Amino acid sequence: MSLPLRPLDESGFGAIVDCNLATDAEDLLPQLARALHRHRLLIAPRQHLTHADLLIVASCFGTVDTSVDRRYAVGGFPGLTVISNIVEDGEHVGIYDGDNEEEWHADNSFKPKLTSATLLYSVITPEQGGETRFADATRAYAALPPAMRQRIEGMRAVHSIEQLRVLQSQASGGQSSVAAGSLAGHPEVEHPLVLTHPVTGARSLLLGSMVISGITGLPEKESRVLIGELLEHTTSAPYVYSHRWSQGDLVVWDNLATLHTASPCDSSRQRRLLYRAAVR
Repeated sequence: MSLPLRPLDESGFGAIVDCNLATDAEDLLPQLARALHRHRLLIAPRQHLTHADLLIVASCFGTVDTSVDRRYAVGGFPGLTVISNIVEDGEHVGIYDGDNEEEWHADNSFKPKLTSATLLYSVITPEQGGETRFADATRAYAALPPAMRQRIEGMRAVHSIEQLRVLQSQASGGQSSVAAGSLAGHPEVEHPLVLTHPVTGARSLLLGSMVISGITGLPEKESRVLIGELLEHTTSAPYVYSHRWSQGDLVVWDNLATLHTASPCDSSRQRRLLYRAAVR
């Protein structure tokens, strides 16, 4: 069978997948991977996925990453993590960074090897807030003035988990998803400011509003100004899609070609629960 796709817009960024992934994912495996590389963001609404189904779908895009934070892992399903603002017995049941944090990033940029794709599946969806926004870092790079592309060619940025921890804590009243557990203590790493996609060859900007501590070889102020300018460009309206979650939505994004961020959500009134899988 062929993969039914509906592009979100004419730019090629994002597409709706109209099929039942619980039954069809394995048959559509090569088409799903090609669609993700072409559109960079896939949205499959109205899904009814078990934990096992979600892992099968994730495997269509690569090898499921099982090195997740054990505090929020789903027992018996290696690679699945809970994302939630729900509190039970005084403890958060999933990864939670506060109600108001907005942090543009690519997953695991503080590690030597980035995640290649991430999947989020919504089970409990807030009526207000909690959208996830995605930025097309590939098209944003292509639209940079030639002088800027030449200026940043070959530049490398320092990604710091310690900086992320501190800034997350400040932004969310002391709450940080990396304050403890398996993520704490990672050394700083460097990544190119401009990534070349290993499959498509397309180039994109690898940025982060909290995790990048500077650009190698540039003074701190100059680094901060340049990163701010690039981030403002990449997350401006022409390159951003904001996803309003419905129960059963599965969203998959190419982590080597996009940035993403959560939106504010009032946890005292709105509950949210999602399951996440990532692939290498």
